[in-house]
Amino acid sequence: MSEPNAVEQYETLLAELQAVVEQLEHGELPLAEALRLYERGTELAAACQQLLDAAELRVRQLDNA
Repeated sequence: MSEPNAVEQYETLLAELQAVVEQLEHGELPLAEALRLYERGTELAAACQQLLDAAELRVRQLDNA
């Protein structure tokens, strides 16, 4: 199977981030689990932002071509 493209990666990461947020918003987690989920959420948000930044750069490059 081929490696997922940037759009597929973004959609997968975003879905996981949404699941993490949902779990945190529910609020009935032990502190250690909430911290672990918060850390994972920040990692996912950073990865999503990186993919969005790369897409924006690509669009700008195509506009300038």
